[in-house]
Amino acid sequence: MALNITTTSNDQGVVVAAEGEVDVSCANELRDAVDAALAEASHVTVDLAEVPYIDSTGIGVLVGAAHHALDAGVGLRVANPQRNVKRVLDLLGVTRELGIDE
Repeated sequence: MALNITTTSNDQGVVVAAEGEVDVSCANELRDAVDAALAEASHVTVDLAEVPYIDSTGIGVLVGAAHHALDAGVGLRVANPQRNVKRVLDLLGVTRELGIDE
């Protein structure tokens, strides 16, 4: 399944919405989109509502983006992870770091 990424701006910042599986073959696409959003906004939301699967490379992209955002003084949060994705993020202990709220 191909990864589709849509970036939109609103009054609260930039939303990067991913659709499809995030794995080693396409994680760089997500990284590029999030990096571009971090460069232009004071707050970035990465919406994972349409991501049924994420591997360790994709999780690394999100954690790296969180660190980059912190260093740049930009707010970043990951929103709407599907149950399976949320479970993996919980198991790895990165939900708080990614600003995931219920």
